[in-house]
Amino acid sequence: MKEKNVQHEAEVLHQKKLALENIKAQEEERKRMAVMIHDDIGNRLNILSLWLNNLDTKGDELIKKNIHSQMSSLIDAARSISHSLYPVNLESVGLVLYAEELIANLSHKINISLQVMPGYEKKDLFVEVQLYRIIQEFTTNVIKHSNATDLWIYIKDYPQNMAVIISDNGQGFEYEEVKKGMGIKNIESRIKSMNAVHKWKKSFLNKGSRLIIKIPKHYEFPNQNSID
Repeated sequence: MKEKNVQHEAEVLHQKKLALENIKAQEEERKRMAVMIHDDIGNRLNILSLWLNNLDTKGDELIKKNIHSQMSSLIDAARSISHSLYPVNLESVGLVLYAEELIANLSHKINISLQVMPGYEKKDLFVEVQLYRIIQEFTTNVIKHSNATDLWIYIKDYPQNMAVIISDNGQGFEYEEVKKGMGIKNIESRIKSMNAVHKWKKSFLNKGSRLIIKIPKHYEFPNQNSID
């Protein structure tokens, strides 16, 4: 029995390491593409926009206005694609401010409350990127599928770990029926890559959903495999 337990623990750790390596490889490629779009294409579009503003169209103001409108749309699209690939500015502004920007951008679709308890310390960039992605994925799923009007995000640091709770007041879901969906898979893969543990609070229809995540301070070295 002991030997089986050791083998099981080794297999779990191996799977977590694979998830970590896979997510890191994906994020590196996403980051490369996002930076290219943000810094190269985005800057070129901005230069073109400035050039267009100084262009003498000899009275063709309607043409100038239409081109300028299209250019602005392209700049917004480039920025949106860049952010969807990788949160380019997260490293400089941090998870909390970046999440607040996401909330502001979604305020016309759903009410989101972010509560970060006093004492929160900035985390490793990899962890903050994964948490941002999880919040983004959870929020997207809620907006698309749950008919929720409110969503709550709670973050608190403890001496040995960090707790993140995300919940909503939507119609809820049956985990066994949706666990194979890409949204749930993406969230759980990112949780595994941080060597974190999680629990989907038992959901009843029309009672919303809740995800509880506990991330060890040193995410490379997990010391447990479940939440009590």
